[in-house]
Formats: sequence, structure tokens, C-alpha cells
Amino acid sequence: MHYKSPVREPLILGNKDLHDITVDIARPIETKANRWWWALFAISFAAMLWLFGCIAYLIGTGVGVWGLNNSVGWAWDITNFVWWVGIGHAGTLISAVLLLFRQKWRLSINRSSEAMTIFAVVQAGLFPLIHMGRIWMAYWIFPLPNQFGSLWVNFNSPLLWDVFAISTYFSVSLVFWYMGLIPDFAMIRDRAINPIAKKIYTFLSFGWSGRAKHWQRHEVISLVLAGLATPLVLSVHSIVSMDFATSVVAGWHTTIFPPYFVAGAIFGGFAMCQTLLLIARKVLDLQDYITIKHMEYMNIIILVTGSIVGCAYLTELFIAWYSGVELEQYAFLDRATGSYWWAYAIMMTCNVISPQLMWFKKLRRNILFTFILALFVHIGMWFERFVIIITLHRGPLPSSWHDYSPTFVEIGTFVGTCGFFLVLFLLYSRTFPVIAQAELKTIVKSSSTKYNKNLHYLDAAELEKMNKINKKK
Repeated sequence: MHYKSPVREPLILGNKDLHDITVDIARPIETKANRWWWALFAISFAAMLWLFGCIAYLIGTGVGVWGLNNSVGWAWDITNFVWWVGIGHAGTLISAVLLLFRQKWRLSINRSSEAMTIFAVVQAGLFPLIHMGRIWMAYWIFPLPNQFGSLWVNFNSPLLWDVFAISTYFSVSLVFWYMGLIPDFAMIRDRAINPIAKKIYTFLSFGWSGRAKHWQRHEVISLVLAGLATPLVLSVHSIVSMDFATSVVAGWHTTIFPPYFVAGAIFGGFAMCQTLLLIARKVLDLQDYITIKHMEYMNIIILVTGSIVGCAYLTELFIAWYSGVELEQYAFLDRATGSYWWAYAIMMTCNVISPQLMWFKKLRRNILFTFILALFVHIGMWFERFVIIITLHRGPLPSSWHDYSPTFVEIGTFVGTCGFFLVLFLLYSRTFPVIAQAELKTIVKSSSTKYNKNLHYLDAAELEKMNKINKKK
């Protein structure tokens, strides 16, 4: 008896040919935005204005407007910084690793994930600047010659390592993102009617003509940058974790922090990429290219990384018990049962329990459930950083114990960065192609319903039925 492999769902729906793909991907740039785009942009823009207002008030008044105290010297500023850095790190990793493994389904999601990296790192970069207090002294973080100041920076500080690691990662990610956009800029250039737009896209496309030599160079550079970006992701978030792990604070000085932070960054970054793809799918009418299958693959990765994060949480608790150090044990006990037990409960529920629902196929293929779960992951990963930092309110000296509560400036700054992030993404979606159309066309004949007759007219239910029949055979 001959084995017949199960029929795979197509990655491109709607009987698309090469011209259809060009028209669909260029449509958001060439036509007016719909009401969904404008509604989301208005809300995001209002939040962004709130951010700038809070930053202006902070710089004019001082960091005393934050709710910091003797025992909590780092609060929402570093929480938000690590949260945004984590989201940013996953974006290029998604694209780079899937490119190295030649996964076809990356072609509908890689552009948005790369853009997510750029915009998230921009948000993360705001926080080191504003928590300096005197933002005009920002150049002190760089190793400049002594005529710029009396002292060099401390090269032993992981905070300085952050500066070098994140700026390097941002540069590589920006070049990687831009390289992928060049063929798409050429496509927009050739379709542009407005002479000003044509000149802008002509400049951005760097004289791309689509010749074999251009594609060869594009392929080589993309692989080189993907190879550079992948280890950078691991190193950068490991360095961010060392902001905590190189200290002598109970609950922080642990060797599990680097891999634990990297896994958490991938977990939170995939969830944010999922959120942006669902927004783009609805707002830009890209249902034929960002399919249920793409969502399912992403949800499986969220399930796996969420399980790794849960394992890291349990490992922390075990090592605290196994160490026999009472202060270490108290630090973790206070996280789970102290005055911030609710934050610990939210973290465990959102990061460990909720992703396990993705074991059920119907749930991981449900658009609404996927969107809600992605929001849960955002909340859980933010509270993970909050729990790590705020639980210092119970240090070794009971006389210095203080509870922490955020002020309107801290809340406004965080909400505002979320708005700023969405504003950048929405503007990007109206000026740059959100899907790599030139690369997507390479899989049309193997992954589109138009050319694969076995997939013609089959919906998801029929495909599942056919797969069951094949398995029985």
C-alpha cells in the first residue's frame, strides 16, 4: 500500500496570481485608509501625546514625580525598558531564524516582525534617557575623550553593556529590515503616479532592477545578516538580564537569568508579533496572506516558549529552596505570598497557565481567542519584570520597608509608549509594504490555491477530513 502524505493548507488563499499579490500588497499604500485604521490611529496618537506631556513634566520637575522610595529605586522605568527590549529582540529573531531554516510561512510575517523590532527598541531607548533625570547629559553614557567630561563611563557596569549591545543589535536589525524592503520599494516606485512619491521610492530602492545579480547579492546579504542577528539576540537579552544577575541582591544573583530572559523575550515577542499581524490582517484586509495557518504556527511557538518560561519559574523556586539561604528563600516566598501576591498570581496565570490552552487545536485556530491570549501574554510578561523589580520593597532591613505605588506620570509614560509604538506601526503600514511581496511570489506555485489543483476549493474543514482519510489509508 502506498502512503499518501496529508494535504497541507495553502499559505496564500483566494486563487492569487503574481499580479494579484502585487495589487493587494500595494493597495494600503496607494488607497485611502479605512475607518478601522483611522480609529486605531486616533487612539494611539492621543496616547502618544500623553507620553510626550509626561516626559516634558518629568524633565521639568525631576524624577521625584515617580513613586520611588528608599527600598524601590527602580520601578516602572526599568520594568518598561526590559519589557520593550524583550519584545524588540524577538522580531528579528523570528525573521532571521525562519530564514535560516527556509520556512515558507515566514514570508507573510517577517516584514511586520522586523518592523516590530525597530519600533520596540525605539520605545526601550526612551527609558534610559528619561530615568537619567538630566536628559541633556545623555552623552555621558558613551566613552568620549576627557575634554567632554572629567570621567569615563564604568566599563564594568552591565548598564554600559546595554548601551553597546542594544545599539549594535538595533543597527543590524535596521539594515536587515531595510535590505528586505528594497525589492518592495522598487515595486512601489514602478507603480507610483505621484512624481514626488516616485522620486522618494526611487531613492529608497537603490536602483533595484530585479536582475539575477541583484537577487544574488540580496540573498547573500540577507543570509549574512540573519546569521549575525541570531546570536546577537541571545547575547543582547543575556546582557539585559545581567543588569540584575551581576548584583548581590537576593532573588537576582542567579545564573538562570540569561536563558530565562531570552526565552521570555521570544515568548513576549511572538505574542506582540501575533497582535500586530491580527491588526494588519483586519485593518489592511490581508486575510488571504495572513491566514489561520500562520496564526496556528505562531501559537505553537508561544505554547513551547511559554512552557520554557514556566520551567524557569519553577527552577528559580527550587534553587531558592535548595540553596538553604534564608534571605533567598524569603525573597521568593514574599513574591508569592507578600503584599504583591496578586502581581505574582497574574504573572503565573498569564505566562504559564493560559498558553497551555493552545494544546487544543480549535482554540489555537480561533482568531478572537488568539488575540485575547496574546494580550494576556503581554500583561503576564510585563508583570514578570514588575515582580522581579518591585519585590525589593522587602529588603534585609525591615526599617527601610516601603510599599510602592506608581504615579500618573509613570502610568502615562507606559501607556504613551504603547500608543507611540502603534502610531509608528500604523504609519509604516501606510508607507511601506507590510508583506514581502517579492519573496512571497516565490511560493505561489507550491502554496497557493490557484496553481495547486489538489487545494482548489478546499476549505479548512474539507482539508481536515481529507487528512483523516489519508491517515486511515
